[in-house]
Amino acid sequence: MNIENAQVQMRKGILEFCILHIISRGEVYASDMLDELTSARIMVVEGTLYPLLTRLKNAGLLDYKWVESTSGPPRKYYILTDLGRDSLGSLNDTWQELAESVNSIVGKTDQHKKPANGNAAPMTNASDPITPSTNA
Repeated sequence: MNIENAQVQMRKGILEFCILHIISRGEVYASDMLDELTSARIMVVEGTLYPLLTRLKNAGLLDYKWVESTSGPPRKYYILTDLGRDSLGSLNDTWQELAESVNSIVGKTDQHKKPANGNAAPMTNASDPITPSTNA
């Protein structure tokens, strides 16, 4: 398994969700999104962000408006559509379910890590009774 590739794929999998959340707060400029995603350590570059924004717009999840700038060309600010808000609500539900599921699995794994003596903790099944050890 290529760990770096797995990490990139995990980040990519939640990128749309994070972008919709950022835009849900109000009108936002793409470079501000990029800054927030970068500071949150969700590795993203302009070459990834802009095609994704276009795809989300084409799907009807977001729209944009042009705002004149005093220091250069007009800026494109993104906003969520009603469909985008509804979709974000559904994604929030899915995220909560996934987070609970993953945390449950990781928590069980943490409970079964090797103790200080180096012996693995026994894996148990609710239907299998644990027999006390007679090694004292």
